[in-house]
Amino acid sequence: MIAPLLDVQGISRRFGMLRAVDDLSFRVERGQVTGFIGPNGAGKTTTMRILSTLDLPDTGDAFVDGVSLLVDPRRACMRLGFMADRFEPYANLTVLQFLDFMARAYGLRDPERTRTVGSVMEFCALDSLADRPATRLSKGMGQRLHLAKTLLHDPGLLILDEPAAGLDPRARVEFRDLVRELARSGKGILISSHLLAELAETCDSVVLIEQGRLVVDGGIQDLARGMEKNRTVEVKVVGDVEPVERFLVTQPMVLDVGQSPFGVQFEFEGGDEEIADLLSRLVEQGFRVHDYHSVETGLEEIFLNATDGRVQ
Repeated sequence: MIAPLLDVQGISRRFGMLRAVDDLSFRVERGQVTGFIGPNGAGKTTTMRILSTLDLPDTGDAFVDGVSLLVDPRRACMRLGFMADRFEPYANLTVLQFLDFMARAYGLRDPERTRTVGSVMEFCALDSLADRPATRLSKGMGQRLHLAKTLLHDPGLLILDEPAAGLDPRARVEFRDLVRELARSGKGILISSHLLAELAETCDSVVLIEQGRLVVDGGIQDLARGMEKNRTVEVKVVGDVEPVERFLVTQPMVLDVGQSPFGVQFEFEGGDEEIADLLSRLVEQGFRVHDYHSVETGLEEIFLNATDGRVQ
């Protein structure tokens, strides 16, 4: 069995009386984008700092591609890339000079250094900005430069703390595409964000913590199915929706009927066969149904259902 790219094993971290991280364990696999979410003060940033070797846990350990953060932090650090929530490049350096300086700091030597810097600039679409002062980039281009710096030593694991914060919609979509492309190349990515709708379109799985403790961990679709007691169904018809409402409230297994912005929405206790029968009865009654679908539970609903909103 192939070991996970990141294996977090029972890490805890106290600050005085505050337990910021409490016996936290989870995994990130190769080629997987894992969302790391939780309320403000849940311990996300503390956890990411520990995993990036910027802080030490009081107990527990984590392994990056099989290398212990505690036993061999330097070797583990070369296998991961950390993109912090704040980025301030050195003044008086162009984009090219900044990346060349960081590549030297990682120990890269010519011709590998020149080739690597050129490659990450091309991947992050920074070619045309090579001579632009690094401190005079837009927010979106600044985040691309931050990502390029993180990729210079070709880490297998990427830890991204709020990478889309402050980006406009186009820049968020473009950054999301970069993240998915990196995952397709085989990298494992742990990404923290409060933009849950964005994460839902990017992530394969999610780790949700509250008060430093693990709440849920798994694939987004699996978690959604596990939290759904009944399916939510939306029906769209041509014409007035009120007769549809009156009909649905008389039907078995139908609960909580109400109007939605586009039609009628209700909870349904039955399975696929029962809901197919219900659709047949709607059509037999003369209702002109032009859309009929289950409303999937999203990441925001998972977050709200799984957390209590408690802070430490």
